[in-house]
Amino acid sequence: MATTRNIKNWLSRPISIAPLITLRVVIGALLVFSTARFWALGWIDDHYVRPMFHFKYFGFEWVEPLSATGMYVVHALLLISSLCVMLGLFYRLAAVAQFLLFTYTELIDLTYYLNHYYFVSIVCGLLIFVPANRAYSLDVLRKPAIFQKQIPRWTIFIFQLQLGIVYFYAGLWKINHDWLANALPLKIWVPANDQLPLVGWLFQQKITPYLFSWAGMLYDVTIVFWLAWSRTRPWAYLTVIVFHTLTGLMFQIGVFPLVMLGATLIFFSEKWHERVWNWVSATFTKPSRFRKRDSNVSVNPPVERTDPYRMTNVEHTESGSRIRNSSFAIHHSPLIILFFAFQILFPWRYLLYPGNVFWTEEGYRFSWRVMLMEKAGTATFFVKDAKTGREGEVVNSEFLNPHQEKQMAMQPDMILQFAHFLKKHYEQRGVSDPAVRAEVYVTLNARPSRLLIAPNIDLTKLRDGWSHKTWLTQSMPE
Repeated sequence: MATTRNIKNWLSRPISIAPLITLRVVIGALLVFSTARFWALGWIDDHYVRPMFHFKYFGFEWVEPLSATGMYVVHALLLISSLCVMLGLFYRLAAVAQFLLFTYTELIDLTYYLNHYYFVSIVCGLLIFVPANRAYSLDVLRKPAIFQKQIPRWTIFIFQLQLGIVYFYAGLWKINHDWLANALPLKIWVPANDQLPLVGWLFQQKITPYLFSWAGMLYDVTIVFWLAWSRTRPWAYLTVIVFHTLTGLMFQIGVFPLVMLGATLIFFSEKWHERVWNWVSATFTKPSRFRKRDSNVSVNPPVERTDPYRMTNVEHTESGSRIRNSSFAIHHSPLIILFFAFQILFPWRYLLYPGNVFWTEEGYRFSWRVMLMEKAGTATFFVKDAKTGREGEVVNSEFLNPHQEKQMAMQPDMILQFAHFLKKHYEQRGVSDPAVRAEVYVTLNARPSRLLIAPNIDLTKLRDGWSHKTWLTQSMPE
């Protein structure tokens, strides 16, 4: 019990709000940039408007894209809400809108799933529950009474913990034979980037993929600990810069390197963040105005009874800093514990399934397996008319864009979804009780391609679910 009490006290201790302000601004700014970039590159049309079929997340089959105009409005609102989060304007409403809009766009089509989109969605969701607008925000200019210099430690710790889970699992899953003993798939990816300036010659060396494999594993497993220790933090962050810059140059992973470069700043000390914001305040604002406002607002401002952040009202006692009125923590701590229990346990669900997780992908998503394999497939579908017995080959590109087709061809649940779509499509065109089978050849980490599923199974008779997919071939190529 003493341990539980000590943990609660530690999580409740007041610390500077500055790290949380940095995170709010970084995430808001990145989503503004990402959404504007997404729009400018024409990806709203490519991803949501043009495809005649979207692959669904299990349990979220009800999520549908809006009309073309509707999808542009969604992205416009996402851009505005992210800008408001960055500036701290109408923060709570903006944070909720940012989370819902971003998550909605990601739920529309499973083929666009990426670990960093999942991570951003989680961070946006957590931002709803923390008082990240109580300093250096337009909300403080509107309502000076909400200003706070200090917040409970848990409001920072939840983001550090989430980042720790991401990095640690990303490293833990790298401890496998292919990654460490065979340097796969880096043995494929590294030589393909030997044209990079300055470091290209290094990528031509045979030993480089092995060095990168081991260094990548050690980096992911330990980086959070080095970032958390003040003595090693500067050097650790230098490796964060080098690591994510390299991966950004080598792979088409969008804004992911910027997300991690910005998010890991949450590990820096309160004083470091305060120096940053003091510099920002002195450089871009009228210092006299802010100093005056600071001098008029107490660290412990009067708080209304209905304020959901009453626990952030701190006082200093003889035994040290304590949190008073911890109603938020009391009411929401079970939810927070449940969320992080899910984050820690859910990636292990792959142990419940037979076969290699890289081959079957049962339990692969939402487990922070990042860039672990080179996998590709070719899927040829055949539709058979039950009445006439005639069978025809499907041209996938008539229904899917290149990205959808590429992702579908190696992931079993998407193959199943596409087969059911084909059944409905051809039924509407007069084919009698169409049966759909597929010849799917998949190659994993440069191994010879092999059938992923038995080619004579009528896929329309199968249903997706949490249970094991017995229709998959269980042995991947050696």
